[in-house]
Amino acid sequence: MKQEVIFLAAFFLSTALHAQSEETRTLELDGGGRVTYTLRTHPVDAHAARPTGELAPTSALDAAKLLNLHLSAGDIEEAALLSNAPRSRFEVLRDYRESVGAEEFKRVFAQYFYPENRLLAEVGIDKHRLLIWDLKEGANRIAGQYFVEVEGRYLVDDVPNDARTGLRWVLEAYRSGKITR
Repeated sequence: MKQEVIFLAAFFLSTALHAQSEETRTLELDGGGRVTYTLRTHPVDAHAARPTGELAPTSALDAAKLLNLHLSAGDIEEAALLSNAPRSRFEVLRDYRESVGAEEFKRVFAQYFYPENRLLAEVGIDKHRLLIWDLKEGANRIAGQYFVEVEGRYLVDDVPNDARTGLRWVLEAYRSGKITR
């Protein structure tokens, strides 16, 4: 009996620590358009928490962690394979690495794991996700990463589509202060 109570207490504590909240919202656009999306928040340290097992792209957050691990190590080939358009993603990453240098490239993506940075929100439209980050350094502190669920895996969403456009509008609203958590 005592072990069951301890197990249940640990289970509920674990659940509370990793709790997420999710709500449906609507962004009113200039010109009368609307974007309806879900907003999910994660624990403050969700971006830094290490998985207990092998990391797989089974959620947008885990896909981002895996992507950022590859990029912070300079491995653009593996990172590009996490895209729904891997060839063009590889080319973009290669060009960016060449423009800033290998060490700066790694540093830029390693900052997603820094404890002072945080994941503000996960925004969803259908199978598409936007992770909105508050990065404490750089000219544009509010950053976004786009993902799409394809056959149970989350991939970087590099193919233009209506849902991604809606997510971009949500990101712009975050950046301008029209949306808050």
